[in-house]
Amino acid sequence: MKVIGVIGAGSCNNEIYELAREVGVGIAKMGAILICGGLGGVMEGACRGAYEAGGRTVGILPGPDRAHANQYVTIPIVTDLGHARNVLIVRSSDLLIAVSGGYGTLSEISIALKLKKPVVGLSTWPNMEGVQYVSTAEEALNAALVSV
Repeated sequence: MKVIGVIGAGSCNNEIYELAREVGVGIAKMGAILICGGLGGVMEGACRGAYEAGGRTVGILPGPDRAHANQYVTIPIVTDLGHARNVLIVRSSDLLIAVSGGYGTLSEISIALKLKKPVVGLSTWPNMEGVQYVSTAEEALNAALVSV
């Protein structure tokens, strides 16, 4: 079973949330497991899409309490590792889709590239060598299908 990481900020506008939700729906429809940081924003949008499409979602949480996971995480994993949990998300993923995001997302992209994991970028940090940039959720999912 393929595991696709969705990385992005813990807060976002409605447009980015919906983009993440579309990505999550597609991940579930391809039969992959979605893994993310388990909190709000992009992570919640992606989990919601996958959950509502009947998929499985894993949240690698930064703190010690599974109650902090968004309501669409089906498997919460508590770490109490803070940002260090980003390494676990990347290591556990076959491929990562970055949707928008801040410095935490940048760290995950960097770790993924260092580990030679495929990264698909959707409205995220620009001009990073090794990232496959796309413009739509559909393009991101097609790139994921080819890469995993």
